[in-house]
Amino acid sequence: LGLCVSRASASVLNLNCCLVLLPMCRVLLAFLRGSQKVASRKTRRLLDKSKTFHVTCGVTICIFSVLHVAAHLVNALNFSENYNEDFLSLNAANYRGEVSQRYLMSVLVPGLTGVIMVLVLFLMCTASTYAIRVSNYDIFWYTHNLFFVFYMLLMLHVSGGVLKYQTNLEEHPPGCFNPNKTLRENTTVPKAFEESFPDYSTEPFPEDLPVPEPFVQNNFMRICSEEPKFQSHFPETWFWISGPLCLYCVERLYRYIRSNKPVTITSVMSHPSNVLEVRMIKDDFKARPGQYVILHCPRVSALESHPFTLTMCPTDTKATFGVHLKVVGDWTERFRDLLLLHSNQDTEVLPIFQQRRYPKVYVDGPFGSPFEESLKYEVSLCVAGGIGVTPFASVLNTLLDGWKCYKLRRLYFIWVCRDIESFRWFADLLCTLHSKLWQENRPDYINIQLYLSQTDGIQKIIGEKYQALNSRLLIGRPRWKLLFDEIAKCNRRKTIGVFCCGPNKISKILHKLSNSSNSYGTRFEYNKESFS
Repeated sequence: LGLCVSRASASVLNLNCCLVLLPMCRVLLAFLRGSQKVASRKTRRLLDKSKTFHVTCGVTICIFSVLHVAAHLVNALNFSENYNEDFLSLNAANYRGEVSQRYLMSVLVPGLTGVIMVLVLFLMCTASTYAIRVSNYDIFWYTHNLFFVFYMLLMLHVSGGVLKYQTNLEEHPPGCFNPNKTLRENTTVPKAFEESFPDYSTEPFPEDLPVPEPFVQNNFMRICSEEPKFQSHFPETWFWISGPLCLYCVERLYRYIRSNKPVTITSVMSHPSNVLEVRMIKDDFKARPGQYVILHCPRVSALESHPFTLTMCPTDTKATFGVHLKVVGDWTERFRDLLLLHSNQDTEVLPIFQQRRYPKVYVDGPFGSPFEESLKYEVSLCVAGGIGVTPFASVLNTLLDGWKCYKLRRLYFIWVCRDIESFRWFADLLCTLHSKLWQENRPDYINIQLYLSQTDGIQKIIGEKYQALNSRLLIGRPRWKLLFDEIAKCNRRKTIGVFCCGPNKISKILHKLSNSSNSYGTRFEYNKESFS
């Protein structure tokens, strides 16, 4: 049973160690998501579950690793208790009842690598918990990069060769009659046979002599022509992980070459509520609305990098792209201090020829996200919570450049914030887009609803500049059920894309409402931001 469990759990581990790398191939996922011919909408929605798939594979690896270790502990006892004198080469103990030192020595490399892999897996698993990721993201990032050590040890782990198989089944089938052994040890020799062959105990059994009748009656139907030979199993782990591991390494090399050229920072702006806007230019950089990039600043951290959603994408007329990042944690604080001359400075927008020397910043990407689909629905509902508005900002900027070339004909934009100052991040963008649509006689193209969950300082947004937003500012939280019913009533028998980037509480409510039925024949398809 121990061998069966250890082999079965090893097969499960091989499969999951193969699959767990695929969701991390961001370039491949971005290509599949952006290709209409390769992937349909349903397939692209499945790709959005890549993070969930990665986590599921990781949890499965942890569970079956424990089962695999427990099975091998049982094997160590079974090898000593089940000593077989007939097949000495298969024994992992020197005698029956011995603590299997030979087994432990034979699995010295697999055993040592297995212990280290379990330790690495424990660190990766515990550091991946939500509490550690929120309190100290650096621990999660550094421990998760131990996966390379894990895979190198996994390559060595399969070199033990304890389990063997027989190579000469035709010459020595299981249960065959071995005259030189079975005759002497397991059978009472007839007197007539002993008189004919007095030296049978010392001489080989004649091959041309017919088998005596007593042996045929004892079911020895086949004669062994040679002793059994055994050989260690060839490791199968290589077949499972070599392909995905090579694919991942090739992609990382491609991403390193692609992101090796630093970008040029054109402007840095500090917004209320500790939000920093960085605008950049990079040669041959192309991106679609809703995608994200990974920023790396060597002066902040030599190894650490973080994903940020693009809030402005390059177009045919302008090459500038930008991100908004909320200053939370050590990395963003150090990055802000390097970008701004003084951390309390509100804004710094300098012309290209007067630009001060910003630190070198490298951009990896862009990579795909579910929000690329927001322009491919006829009707879309976009819900943002706080800084979760960033993926929708790129969509709004794209619509500002021109909306007629997209399938989208109506956009419901819901933005929930705790303080009034947060709306100033993209207040100018919302007002400009609203004014543009009014001038083009399409005021119904976008439905903007701003919700303020806290009423402190509500008077600060009042002013002529944001008059268009003041009439759309509501106090409290959205009544999601009524909102969905109203949207379904106005868009009967249509498929509406629901996109959410915000707290999990809002996400769960929207997911539940999207899966519920309505009397108007309207179908809601739920999508959620998930950095892979």
